[in-house]
Amino acid sequence: MAIRFRPAARADLSVMVALIAADQLGATREDAREPLAPCYVDAFEALISDPNQILAVADDAGVVIGTLQLTFIPGLSRKGSWRGQIEAVRVAESHRGKGVGARFFEWAIDQCRGRGCSLVQLTTDRSRPDAHRFYERLGFEASHVGYKLKL
Repeated sequence: MAIRFRPAARADLSVMVALIAADQLGATREDAREPLAPCYVDAFEALISDPNQILAVADDAGVVIGTLQLTFIPGLSRKGSWRGQIEAVRVAESHRGKGVGARFFEWAIDQCRGRGCSLVQLTTDRSRPDAHRFYERLGFEASHVGYKLKL
């Protein structure tokens, strides 16, 4: 496969939202109908204008087949080190089980190394046991308990 990983372009946005909406959680909270709601365009613009964000896609010969968001977080802990936070990971169902996700994570982790991060972290919903196994195969450890407050 000639898959490459790159920063997202505005033309990728509809496919990215559709990928995020195409699972059991996204189906309940996203709206991939065209035209896209302005909130998605606003979020996209905010992300690409922030130097501590990379909104990325996996591109297979010009077709977007995956997406993720990578955030670089400065901190005082760990002697003032930076962290990479990986979020909103999706790979098209047609490309799952072919190593695309693992390669996408390798790319993202390399971006973190390049920015001097000492740690890469992610969160995942409890209802995604397949994703948990995937992250553990990549070397991630379920080391913390996370909490969220909906506003």
